[in-house]
Amino acid sequence: MTNNNLDHQAVDRLKSAREKIISELSQIIVGQEHVIEQILISIFARGHCLLEGVPGLAKTLMISTLARTLDLSFSRIQFTPDLMPADITGTEIIEENKSTGARERRFMEGPIFSSVILADEINRTPPKTQAALLEAMQERQVTVGRVRHPLSDPFFVLATQNPIEQEGTYPLPEAQQDRFMFKIYVEYPTFDEEFEIARKTTQKMADDVKPVLTGDDIIALQEVVRDVPISDHVIRYALSLVRQTRIGGQGVPEYVQEMVSWGAGPRAVQFLILGGKARALLYGRTHVSTDDIAALAYPVLRHRMVINFAAESDGIRTDDVIKHLLKITPTKEDELTNDARFQKIFAS
Repeated sequence: MTNNNLDHQAVDRLKSAREKIISELSQIIVGQEHVIEQILISIFARGHCLLEGVPGLAKTLMISTLARTLDLSFSRIQFTPDLMPADITGTEIIEENKSTGARERRFMEGPIFSSVILADEINRTPPKTQAALLEAMQERQVTVGRVRHPLSDPFFVLATQNPIEQEGTYPLPEAQQDRFMFKIYVEYPTFDEEFEIARKTTQKMADDVKPVLTGDDIIALQEVVRDVPISDHVIRYALSLVRQTRIGGQGVPEYVQEMVSWGAGPRAVQFLILGGKARALLYGRTHVSTDDIAALAYPVLRHRMVINFAAESDGIRTDDVIKHLLKITPTKEDELTNDARFQKIFAS
C-alpha cells in the first residue's frame, strides 16, 4: 500500500468507522468514551481486552452492543466455578450415519467459535478452564485431541472481571494476563452521566443499533494499521517506558526498584507500538507520536507489572508507577537521547 493511499483513503475509513460506531453505541451506552476508544484500538490492532470494574457499569452491555455494530458473530460465556474447558472449546461426539449405519466421530464446536467472545467474570472459573482461552487468544485455533480447529477471523476476546470480590474467585495468572493487549478500568460515571443513565433506563429506550463494519472491513483495516509509519524516536520512547519497569537493569529509577518486583516483557512494547498506530489512525493522523504511546501506557503496562508487598502495604498501584515513569521520561528526541540515565538503558 502506498503512503498516498494511506493518507487519503485508509485514514478517512478508520476515522469515519470510529465516529459511526460511537454514534451507534451512544443510543445504548452513556459515557465511557475512553473505554470504547481503547476497545476499538485493540480490535483494529488484533488484540484482546480485559475489562475490570464493579457490577452495574454496563461492561457486558457495552461489549454485546459493540458486537452488533461490527456485524460479527457473538458468543457470551458466563464463567462459573463448574465450567469445564470443553464447555468453551467444544468436544467430539459419536454420531451414527443414518445412510450407512456406521458410527463416526464429529467435532461439535463450542462458543469460542465466534468472532467476538465475551468472557464474563473470567475470574470466577478455575485456572484449568481459564487456560482453555490461552491457545485461542494467542494461536487463534483450538486443539481437540490431535486435530487443530482454526477460529474465525477476525477474532476478539473481551473479558470482564469484578475487582471487589475475592472469595470464590481465581485471579488470572500473569501468563494469561499478558495475552490481553489492554487491561481497562471501567470507572463510575460522572454526575451528569449517571443522571442521563437514570433518565434513559427508566423509560422506553430506542434500540436501533445498525452494523457499521463487516468482518472483511475489519480485516482490511487491521492491515492498514500495520502500514502506519513510526519513527525510531517513538519506538525508542516506547522501549524506554517498558525497560524502566525491569528491576535490576541499567538506568532503572530508584522508585521502580523500591516498588516493583517484576516488570513488563517485550509484548508490552509490541502492543504500545501497534496500539499507537491504531490510535493515530482513529484520530485522523498518518504517523505515531509519543502522545499516542503515553496515552496507552496505562492499559498496556498496568497488568504486566507486579507490585511488591511493601508497595502494596503503602497503597501503591501499578498506575502510580506508570504515572511516575511518564513524568520522568522525556518526550523530545534530543532530551531523551542525551540523558545519561537513558543512555545506560539504550546500551544495556
